[in-house]
Amino acid sequence: MALLRPKPDMNADPDIPSDDRDPQVSSEQVIGPPPKLKDPSSPPPLPPFETTTDRSGHPVKRSRALAIALSLCLGLFLADGIISALDDSLIVFFGRHTLAVLRGLVSFLTVLVTMLIYGLMGMIPAIPKRVFLPVTLFNPIGVLLMLSFCIYLYDQMPRVSLAISLCQVIVGLIALYWCRGELKFNWPLFPETRLKLRRFSWGYVAGFLLANLFVLLPLVLVYLFFCASLAVGHFSEGFMALRPGGLSVQVRKYFRDDGKTIQLFPMSHVGDAEFYRRVSQSFPTNSTILMEGVTDDKNLLTNRITYRRMATSLGLKEQQEEFRPSQGEMVPADVDVEVFAASTIDLLNVVMLVHSKGVNAEVIMKLLQYSPPPHFEEQLSNDLLRKRNRHLLSEIQSWLSQSDNIVVPWGVAHMPEIAKEIEKSGFRVIEARDYEAIRFRMFGEKHKRDQ
Repeated sequence: MALLRPKPDMNADPDIPSDDRDPQVSSEQVIGPPPKLKDPSSPPPLPPFETTTDRSGHPVKRSRALAIALSLCLGLFLADGIISALDDSLIVFFGRHTLAVLRGLVSFLTVLVTMLIYGLMGMIPAIPKRVFLPVTLFNPIGVLLMLSFCIYLYDQMPRVSLAISLCQVIVGLIALYWCRGELKFNWPLFPETRLKLRRFSWGYVAGFLLANLFVLLPLVLVYLFFCASLAVGHFSEGFMALRPGGLSVQVRKYFRDDGKTIQLFPMSHVGDAEFYRRVSQSFPTNSTILMEGVTDDKNLLTNRITYRRMATSLGLKEQQEEFRPSQGEMVPADVDVEVFAASTIDLLNVVMLVHSKGVNAEVIMKLLQYSPPPHFEEQLSNDLLRKRNRHLLSEIQSWLSQSDNIVVPWGVAHMPEIAKEIEKSGFRVIEARDYEAIRFRMFGEKHKRDQ
């Protein structure tokens, strides 16, 4: 008959003999309490990266940090648009700049973050371009648009700025709606699940760089040249034109029924030697040439007015050296420096110091020490343009009684006002000719021509 063995104790410690165990000590005291289970209602901690697979089955990581950065970019963009719209509204309707400091700080942070995200888009294909390309490029495009509006709507710039700020808010809300599917400002604004499942690719990076270098950058340069051309033609009222080949000026001949003629020759302080020679040879032999050139009888200027350094650096010639009319009678028709305000004379001394000595430590220190007085721009424009124009108009009226042909070879900036005033006296345009004042040369072209 088989002997029955007792059933082994499953809670007994095999390392402790059964005879040595204390019968009053429980198994829980021997091996410790059972581990505590986590609360099933609490979410598990999220890893910094969520790994999944793309359409081809390759593993792709979604970064929570990248989603937070995109949320910060979108939030700053919206905040910048809202604050800018409020500030522009206060300026347009109440003339107050209450939010100027806050607006400047938020705009600065927005530009930094959007530039960072734009750079990351060139390396991380997971960032959705149709959302963050408008967000990151909105401010640069807005600045470029402001340039063209400044030309024709300078007095309406606060209203233009308000319209652009409202557009920024709309673009931000559209981007937020696309990210979340609703207009809610829960953090993060950009859910991590909206990141595309795409791997890093050197071909993608190369395509992004090539698109910026050969598409975006040329478009910006062409647009800037277009704006500069519009500005030159608009502010000179057609007396100067900026073309791909260079700068040209338009000479206009005015006639009055009593037989008197006035020719306005727009000039530039530096230009091609051929331009000055052609202009000098075009004056009638019986003309009176009212010459431009501020005098300094009391030696108020510490440096002579000269543009030789600038002309040399640009490969051009200075007007004072090359412009020598061989026909007609030359008559000084400009003012003396003593009619200018003291602030204007101080600025001329500083500017001419740069032209005469170039940029060095001494010149930089004097530039840093120079501080213009309040309303300086208005005083400067009055001295350099209006006072001289009024004096020139008086000279024109005086010489019309003595000469039938008046020639006025003055700077382009003076021409719009002079033209309007002589038209009020009964003169009308009967002829217009274009002269190329400065021709843009390709690299090395000047050297070949000089040889």
